[in-house]
Amino acid sequence: MPIPRRWGRVTKRLFNPRAIASGKYPVLIHVGRTSGKTHRTPLDAHPVEGGYLFIPVYGADSDWVRNVLAARGARLRIDGREVDLTAPRLVGEDELPAEVTRPPKLLRVTEFLRMDLVPG
Repeated sequence: MPIPRRWGRVTKRLFNPRAIASGKYPVLIHVGRTSGKTHRTPLDAHPVEGGYLFIPVYGADSDWVRNVLAARGARLRIDGREVDLTAPRLVGEDELPAEVTRPPKLLRVTEFLRMDLVPG
């Protein structure tokens, strides 16, 4: 597991609300797979051809990753606009474009979430 989950709980309660309120960070808007509640998660969004790539530093089993996969899509607020994303899938390191900065090896992140822009 990349980063211990206890850090994720701290981040979720203390840092995420501030990051979302600041408007400086990309925010993934997704629906809870069991609650149906709308969640907002600030993340690094790496633009790639036809979509975006996200690095799940807490692992591919994180709630936000599971929510997006179950819903088969999400919205991304980035640069003052919102875009629809679809076709979420986990990809391995071998599918990372050269322009995407890889996380430090210490984090042991081996799966990444890729989504495509909805045409429109």
